[in-house]
Amino acid sequence: MPKTKTTVYLDEDVLRGAKVMAARTGKKDYEVVEEALRAYLGMEVLDRVWSAADMPEDEALRLAVEEVHRFRSGSS
Repeated sequence: MPKTKTTVYLDEDVLRGAKVMAARTGKKDYEVVEEALRAYLGMEVLDRVWSAADMPEDEALRLAVEEVHRFRSGSS
């Protein structure tokens, strides 16, 4: 996945902790921050679910659109 450069403002202690963790694990600072954000956002769970899904994209989209219409109409 391509990376995008960004600027964030972090508490000095948080940044220091990320740098220490990076040094201890042999990773780059941004890798530690990205891993922490992914864990906080629950993205590894989504990645596992998406990788296990074997439904074609067009079928998944069709089901999603049907569900939105069903929700908007008030039917369950």
